[in-house]
Amino acid sequence: MLIVSLVTLGSPDQLTGGYLYHQRIADAAPAYDARIDFRSAKLTRNPFAADADVILIDSIAAAFVAPWLWRRPAGPALAAILHQPPGGIDHGPARRAVQRRLDQMLYRRCVLLVAASAALAEDLADTYGFASDRIHVIPPGRDVAATPAGARDLRDGRRAAFLSVGNWVERKGTLELLEAFAYLEGGLATLHLVGRVDIEPRYTERVRTRLSAPDLSDRVVVHGPVPRDEVALLYASADGFVLPSLREPYGTVYGEAMAFGLPVVGWRAGNLPNLVEDGVHGVLIEPGHINGLADGLRRLAIDEPWRHQLAEAARRRAENFPTWNESAAELFAALKRLAQHTG
Repeated sequence: MLIVSLVTLGSPDQLTGGYLYHQRIADAAPAYDARIDFRSAKLTRNPFAADADVILIDSIAAAFVAPWLWRRPAGPALAAILHQPPGGIDHGPARRAVQRRLDQMLYRRCVLLVAASAALAEDLADTYGFASDRIHVIPPGRDVAATPAGARDLRDGRRAAFLSVGNWVERKGTLELLEAFAYLEGGLATLHLVGRVDIEPRYTERVRTRLSAPDLSDRVVVHGPVPRDEVALLYASADGFVLPSLREPYGTVYGEAMAFGLPVVGWRAGNLPNLVEDGVHGVLIEPGHINGLADGLRRLAIDEPWRHQLAEAARRRAENFPTWNESAAELFAALKRLAQHTG
C-alpha cells in the first residue's frame, strides 16, 4: 500500500476548494491501494518526520514547512500539491512577498509539483522557472456528490434562481454580485449564497450590511456552509451559477455547476476563461463591470430558450472535465512512480 503523508494547515474538514480536493482524494485512496494521513504544519514539530512513502505538501502549508527543510531526514520522496501560485492569493503585498520566497524554497526541493490547472502549471514554468517535466496537472473532479433524485423550488415565485458557491472573501466578489443583483427587477430572480461567512470578518460585515438594504429585501437566501449532498441538490435546482471571482487557479465550483447543466456567469479572470466560452457555456464579463454582470443575469432570467441553450452546452463541455475517480487515479499513479523512483 502507498502511504502518503499530506501536510496541510488545520483541519482537513474545512469547506474550501483545496481542502475539499484533499477530502475527495483521501476518500478515493483505498480503491487505488493507497492511504492519506493528514498532518498539520502548525501542530507538528517536524512535518518531515512521517512514516510514509511520499510526503505531499499542500501549497497553503508550504511557507510553514520550508523552515524545516534543514531538518529533513533522508527518506520519503517530497512532492507538493498546488492550488495557488507561490505567495498565495489572499494576502497583502508584504506577506505575499515573504511567503513567495518560502514557497519557492520548498518547491525547489520537491521532485514533483502537482498543479490544479494548466494555467497554474504555465505560471509555475513561465513566471517562476520550474522545469515543466516536474509539473503534473491534475484538475479537481467535476462530480460534487451523488446526483439528487429530485429538485427544490429555489425561484420563490420569480422567473429564475441563481446559485453562488463561494466563501465570503473579497476576491470572490460577493459584494460586486450583490450590487449587480440589486439592478435586477424584483420579480426576475432569487439569489442563493452558499459558503463560509467567517473567514474575513470585516468583509462579512460589509456583505451583511449590503444584504440588509431594502433593494435586496427577501431576494437573497443565505445558506452558509452546507454538506456536499446539499450543494448537489442546490446545483440540481438552480437555473444558473454566478461567481465573479477575480482569482481562481482552477475554480472547482465552476466545473461542478457546468456538470449539472448550469450556465456560468463570472469575470473574465483567473481560470474561468479556460473553462467557459462567453456566449456558449455562460457569460464572461470584464472584471468590475457591475452593469455588465447585471445584464448577463437579467438576460439569463428573461430569455429561457437562450438559458437552456447555454445549459446544454455547459453540460456537454463538463463531460471533458475529469471525475474525482479519474483525478485520484492519476494522482496516485504519479505518487507511486515517485515513491518507486526514490525508494
